[in-house]
Amino acid sequence: MRAEKRFTEQCIIRLRAEIKDAGGNEVFALGGLDDKGLVARIRVRARGNEDSVLALGAGSEDGPVAGQDEELPDVLIHNHPSGFLTPSDNDLVIAGRAAEGGTGAYIVDNLVENVYVVAEPVRRRKRKALDAGAITEALREGGTVAGRLPSYEPRQAQIDLMELVIRGFNEDALVAAEAGTGVGKSFAYLLPAIHYALANNERIVISTATITLQQQLFEKDIPLVTGALHKKIKALLMKGRGNYLCRRRLGDALREPDLEDAEQEELARISNWAEATQSGSRPDLSFVPADTVWSRVCSEADLCMGMRCPERERCFVLTLRREAADARILVVNHHLLFADLAARRKGAGYDNTVVLPPFTRVIIDEAHTMEGAATSFFSDEWSRPGIYRQLGRLYRRRRAQRQGLLLRLAALVPGADDKIDDAAAAIERIRKAADALDQCAGELCGGEGVFRLCPRRADAEGVLFPGLKDLRKKILVLTELVRNLLEALGAKDEDNAAVWEIKPVLRRLETIGEICASFVEYRERPQEVMWLEKRQSAGREPYAVFHVTPVDVAPGLREALFEPNKTVVCLSATLTTAEPGRYAGETGEDGGEEPGSFDYWAGRCGLNVAGGREILTGRFPSPFPYAASVLLAVPADAPLPEEADYQPFVNQAAARLAAVSGGSALILFTSYQSLRSAYNAAQPELAALGIRCLKQGDDDRTRLLQTFLADESSVLFATDSFWEGVDAPGDTLRLVILCRLPFRTPNDPVFEARREALEQRGGNPFMELSLPESVMKFKQGFGRLMRRSSDHGVVAVLDGRLLRKRYGGFFLRSLPKTKTCFGDLDTILQTMENFLYATK
Repeated sequence: MRAEKRFTEQCIIRLRAEIKDAGGNEVFALGGLDDKGLVARIRVRARGNEDSVLALGAGSEDGPVAGQDEELPDVLIHNHPSGFLTPSDNDLVIAGRAAEGGTGAYIVDNLVENVYVVAEPVRRRKRKALDAGAITEALREGGTVAGRLPSYEPRQAQIDLMELVIRGFNEDALVAAEAGTGVGKSFAYLLPAIHYALANNERIVISTATITLQQQLFEKDIPLVTGALHKKIKALLMKGRGNYLCRRRLGDALREPDLEDAEQEELARISNWAEATQSGSRPDLSFVPADTVWSRVCSEADLCMGMRCPERERCFVLTLRREAADARILVVNHHLLFADLAARRKGAGYDNTVVLPPFTRVIIDEAHTMEGAATSFFSDEWSRPGIYRQLGRLYRRRRAQRQGLLLRLAALVPGADDKIDDAAAAIERIRKAADALDQCAGELCGGEGVFRLCPRRADAEGVLFPGLKDLRKKILVLTELVRNLLEALGAKDEDNAAVWEIKPVLRRLETIGEICASFVEYRERPQEVMWLEKRQSAGREPYAVFHVTPVDVAPGLREALFEPNKTVVCLSATLTTAEPGRYAGETGEDGGEEPGSFDYWAGRCGLNVAGGREILTGRFPSPFPYAASVLLAVPADAPLPEEADYQPFVNQAAARLAAVSGGSALILFTSYQSLRSAYNAAQPELAALGIRCLKQGDDDRTRLLQTFLADESSVLFATDSFWEGVDAPGDTLRLVILCRLPFRTPNDPVFEARREALEQRGGNPFMELSLPESVMKFKQGFGRLMRRSSDHGVVAVLDGRLLRKRYGGFFLRSLPKTKTCFGDLDTILQTMENFLYATK
């Protein structure tokens, strides 16, 4: 039979390419049928030789979770390189098992021109498409959801966005949507998600970048929507595993001898709380335990004993997993989502519960942060404090007493005392090696605080490599010694808690050794960046962190997120950038946003090459009256950042602008040095006017923001993390000052490597990476001002490049249309005063 009768053309091309990439050997894949009964989706699970291949995912033991029909493969597919498609005896056995569950089996040739149908697939329950008209009616005037929202105003952009999301579900498509502030994107994706989950009994994951939005969705928005629809759906908010208490580890920690008094007290308080709490979640504690204490009692995947755990019936994480298995809406954060995707990409598979239960449809809010989140989870790192923690868990001395897991292991192995002494000596050698390597790395970081290992800095090889090799060698000596002890255990002791705790410690130490090897082999690993970073905790001496980071996360995201899932909806207020072109001065009196492009964001995240699938995009402008309510002010006399008088100008301008606004200002910087300089200059002047000045670093982010929001006339001086995620509506914020265009610092090791990779491909690093990335962050900073339609204020940019460099127009045309003032600082101050007070 011709393959066209059973496969879509796109699927034929994809399967042919996979077979070619496998050298013409056998390839095994799972296939999904479209509404016409053609194989439209494939997921390659194994590659073999010219005679055989593993049939991973073909049997019930390796297959999807029972009850999740939408996740079952429709067809098992493999090729016969010989071109003879008659099934072997093994083929018939595997096809027979699969057929019992309604799954078909196909054999193809290497060019995917012909197909032999061993077993016909049973067509599964037909999917119910969403009715766009009926769903959008809920948010029109008088609609069921609209009627429950106070001061609701119909927004066509919200309806249009919802229709795009509905298409994403109905067409199994990838969606990228930029929705300006005030569009109401949460309801625009929640309504389709809830309707689809109910109609088709599918699980949908909703991921956000911030805890605030995560809680708003779960505690307010989802109950409002389900209440308005008079329908029940099980939704669950999930946090990272480390947020939950492990009862077994708590018991072990309480039995540990010679604890410090403070540790003993905190553990006792946690123990009392554990008997009363329903969730076991750290945020529910009435106090904040020390990180060193919580790390000894929290749940960790590689320390979990699973069904062997004596506390499994009361396990908080197991309870959460049971809840998640039944839930149809999972609200998670990007941290948790990418932890799940990273594990699946490394081999955990897509059909089983990993960090999250299996899913095939995802909504990613605040998607502009995806590349950063993925970079974090596709990277590896180690540091001296980290290796100390692992070694300390194995063996440590306190008040002349020996403690640690190795002592508990020795009690299980007769005659192991000498081996423990050997292990203690090996641990001390590792500590000294880590100390020496940390000192070398710190010196390489120098005053900049970072260092990238690359061929043009090859002299660093002679400094680092001996220490890296030495540390790895000493780690291997210790891990071999401890593994020999583990092998000497009797069968009855293999489930001992100490054994389960020791094994992951060894794996973590071995991972550190592998990172050391990666540094030594950096010339053979061009797709990764090996770099060092100097860090310092409050009151402690600085230390170096050794990082291995992918240069490009797009392939990983494509493989882990976009290709395996049927629907992926990505939304943010900042996903596009204007096309480079006209000079800034050509924007006219009232700046104006132009149609933007998703190309930069899509390219960085792998969406632009997601297996040739259909990608739906849309831009939905904010309904807020920026043209009447926002003044964009750029001093024509602002120096360029490299000029000597730039920082004095910023110091003066920030103080004068904040004085005119009467405080209520957020002043954003790109460096702490510039922040401190401006703060020190402005604080006395503003304090004399009764304006309170707050500075990032004086308190943690949450408390600092709460203080700022509570004091309507205060001024907050802040840097990187405050460029987004600050929601201060009303008179709390009337002035936002962007002191400098937020270009990434040129000494950022990962950014430097990505620029070089672009150059090697013949691209323009400034136009294709530096500029669009800066514009997206610039838009985030600008967006801090107007959070409600009634807001009114000024955004001032103190960087002369915005008007004097041709690329300044790239920034200006990415903003919504506003009133503008591009005069000198004195003119701006007068215009600003008139704007803020004459129009009130």
